[in-house]
Amino acid sequence: MKLPPLNTLRVFDAAARHQAFGKAAEELHVTHGAVSRQVRLLEEALGLALFERRNRAVFLTDAGRQLFEVTRALFEQLTAGLAKLRQPAADAPLVLSCEPTIAMMWLIPRLPAFQRAHPGVQVHLYAAGGPVDFAAQGVDVALRRNDFDWDAALHAERVCEEWTGPVCRPGLVGGAGANPAAEDWGGAAALSSATRPQAWRQWSRAAGAKPPRHAGPAYEHFYLSLQAAAAGLGVAIGSALMVCDAVRDRRLEAPLGFGRDGSAYFLLSPRPCSEDPRAGAFLEWLRREAAASLRDVTGGPADAA
Repeated sequence: MKLPPLNTLRVFDAAARHQAFGKAAEELHVTHGAVSRQVRLLEEALGLALFERRNRAVFLTDAGRQLFEVTRALFEQLTAGLAKLRQPAADAPLVLSCEPTIAMMWLIPRLPAFQRAHPGVQVHLYAAGGPVDFAAQGVDVALRRNDFDWDAALHAERVCEEWTGPVCRPGLVGGAGANPAAEDWGGAAALSSATRPQAWRQWSRAAGAKPPRHAGPAYEHFYLSLQAAAAGLGVAIGSALMVCDAVRDRRLEAPLGFGRDGSAYFLLSPRPCSEDPRAGAFLEWLRREAAASLRDVTGGPADAA
């Protein structure tokens, strides 16, 4: 027997599951009329009525119910088989795209701990920011802050909130006991970066405090502004996650602490992390590490998921 076109069976299966052509059309992203035509093509190919059409509603006939048992098992098996084919090899490295500053200042120092906890998962790091082409770049997951619009088809797992605050070399603005909220900040300059040009304005609005009166150099990258702050060239806005180690080691201080800036970090992937054991393990570890780091510098519990 010549098989009917596969697409007619796919449309029939959706219509049978929903017992409604309209809902099947929504699932398949086609029109109601397209579903109706595909079902009629299948009925004509089989020489059987698969639905009874009464009062703008549809009901499976006996033949339709028998066929639905077949198509349901068929598509469930097909879906499971395709998912298995797409499953990466257990020893394949997890390719991670990560924003450069958070990679250098926070992630890389912690990766050895992940490798010890998950010796079977090797992480290959690809430093980049903004939109990511997963297929072209061979990337499995990407750590990004939600400061741009990503493809709605991507799966986004929230990792932690972003906390920011002014940071500088210890003692530059009078020490942690001083109140540098006045405009002069002891004469220290406000350092900025091209990658976060609105950082001072956003912090000032959220904290209700004024930035330093004097504007310092504008650095090309966020990382450079933080390095300049550590060198004593002025005060920069720092991400709590990125500077937590420097604050702990007294290479930087945050005289006014840190506050939420309204953004957050997400782990993006073309398919759910739950379908990839490597990505699932990395996401779980990432959330724990981010929560611990934020607790260290914010002085209290930090919502990391």
